Amino acid sequence: MRVNKSKVAVGFIVTGVLTVLFGAVLLFVGPAVMKDQIIKNTVIDPQNDLSYTMWKDIPVPFFMSVYFFNVLNPKEVLKGEKPMVEQRGPYVYRKRCQKDNITFHPNDTVSYREYRKFFFEPSMSAGNESDVVTIPNMLVLGAAVMMEKLPYAVRLMISATFKTFKEGPFLTKTVGELMWGYDSGLVDFLNKYLPGMLPSSGKFGLFAEFNNSNTGLFTIFTGKDDIKNVHRVDSWNGLTELSNWGTRQCNMINGTAGQMWPPFMTKESTLPFYSPDACRSMELVYQRPGVMKGIPLYRYVAPKTLFANGTDYAPNEGFCPCRQSGLLNVSSCRHNSPVFISHPHFFNADPVLLDYVQGLHPTEEEHGLFIDIHPQTGVPLNVAIRLQLNLYMKQVSGITETGKMSEVVMPMIWFEESGYIDGPILNTFHTNLVVLPAVMEFMQYGFIVLGLASIIIATLVHHKIRASDKEPAKGSHDHETQEKYNMNNSEK
Repeated sequence: MRVNKSKVAVGFIVTGVLTVLFGAVLLFVGPAVMKDQIIKNTVIDPQNDLSYTMWKDIPVPFFMSVYFFNVLNPKEVLKGEKPMVEQRGPYVYRKRCQKDNITFHPNDTVSYREYRKFFFEPSMSAGNESDVVTIPNMLVLGAAVMMEKLPYAVRLMISATFKTFKEGPFLTKTVGELMWGYDSGLVDFLNKYLPGMLPSSGKFGLFAEFNNSNTGLFTIFTGKDDIKNVHRVDSWNGLTELSNWGTRQCNMINGTAGQMWPPFMTKESTLPFYSPDACRSMELVYQRPGVMKGIPLYRYVAPKTLFANGTDYAPNEGFCPCRQSGLLNVSSCRHNSPVFISHPHFFNADPVLLDYVQGLHPTEEEHGLFIDIHPQTGVPLNVAIRLQLNLYMKQVSGITETGKMSEVVMPMIWFEESGYIDGPILNTFHTNLVVLPAVMEFMQYGFIVLGLASIIIATLVHHKIRASDKEPAKGSHDHETQEKYNMNNSEK
């Protein structure tokens, strides 16, 4: 019976060794298996139901919140006084995106057009589309700057044309009209006699060309050849580089289309992407780690150099002619209109810009843009892209509509495009990216701990059994010695 116990103990020792070895194998094989699964599910492939559906239709809710800078003193601005603005909004629109014309190519790329529609959400807004606001008239003040170098007589004719169509330097319209377009005799006149001068042939509105439109023909890599290339843009509208800017570096189409990135990111990784609306590539940098509902993430933000001028940051020289840092001149892709993009409220811009306009209060929390990425998969968990549209205004002789206004970069609106993963998609992500890896890690170390515990306990038991086997033998020897001693005494 004792021999059997000894064999059982030895069996437990062998089992413990095998369990430790199994745990050690899992320790090395487990991460490789997880990596292989991530690669398999990240490749753009119709057979990957979850990831392909997310890429194709973007199932998470996406919103665009618009804020207007209502001008409080338009008459005083024409006299040269500092503009006073108040922020109105948000006016929130649900953004629906869907990819169409999806075509896969033999070189491991896929082409598509992404269509977008906007739907007003009254319950999420601070007002209605019927709210009335006053902003600068881009048709008048933008054209004045564009025509500044034309002969004086021509400028007088342009000013007379503005008066004929009753177009003044400021517009007082409803939010809906400013967003999606309003009837204008001047717009009809220009479209008839100067076709192509305006971005749209219908009504003139700040977002008229965005609704029911697409972002162009993107061709991106699927990642089948190399997972590091997944989502990277191969071409846009057939172009591999732009022609809007002054240097080859500024004209490069870099990164992804701005919706997903390659997996296995590190803190040294950046988020490059091409934005058709900004007519350029941009790049975000790592700021800090974080957690969203149990899922680990990296937060990426815009560096201060993103909209810096060529003097402060030499690589941006190609985006000039520049003004103060913090402004991107997009006139070259906006029909030469003196339009500038910046962060809202001139956040991270040259402080002098705040001196020219009263009513701006920039903060990183409200006006800084960010993207929260799950680093293992490259999937955004939480996004807030915030940009501001500004108009360069100044007095132009001959165009009386400009009055005696001072030279100023005038904020008109700012908008935030935001969305985050929630609901069933979040639950699936949490299960696959948090729960399963945690279970696998628990199993790896659990097997090792269980094996070591089995070895230690079985070794102690085996040692105890061997020790107990020796004790009876010793007791029998002592008993025989005592009997011999007693016999010798009796004989005496």
